[in-house]
Amino acid sequence: MPTASAIRALIVDDQLTSRALIRDGLQQLGIQDIGMASDGEQGLKSLMQKPVHLIISDLNMPNLDGLGFLRAVRANPPTKNSAFIMLTGRGDRELIEKAAKCGVNNYLVKPFTMPALKSAIEAVLGRLK
Repeated sequence: MPTASAIRALIVDDQLTSRALIRDGLQQLGIQDIGMASDGEQGLKSLMQKPVHLIISDLNMPNLDGLGFLRAVRANPPTKNSAFIMLTGRGDRELIEKAAKCGVNNYLVKPFTMPALKSAIEAVLGRLK
């Protein structure tokens, strides 16, 4: 049961509005140490400077998409054990299977609710306190 205030998170999404909504949701859950990046390339640069416990990443982004970002995260020893939640507007089976093969821990379909965000996080990190 992790303490929410001890969790470091990274939000990777090319839409500013989505990043802000996810950040607000994480803050409501008590997670305060939150980094943000607008694509997978920026996300990787951020992770090299400061590894995190939790990554919430969009699938469709320019430069390096969510699956490429996930593969890079899993291939890098300092980040390979970070919990990774894929955020997508599509919940189709083929996408979910691809992400699972790449090592995703959970996924969340947009638009999401606060309870769904909390459930997705607790499914990979354990109950937040």
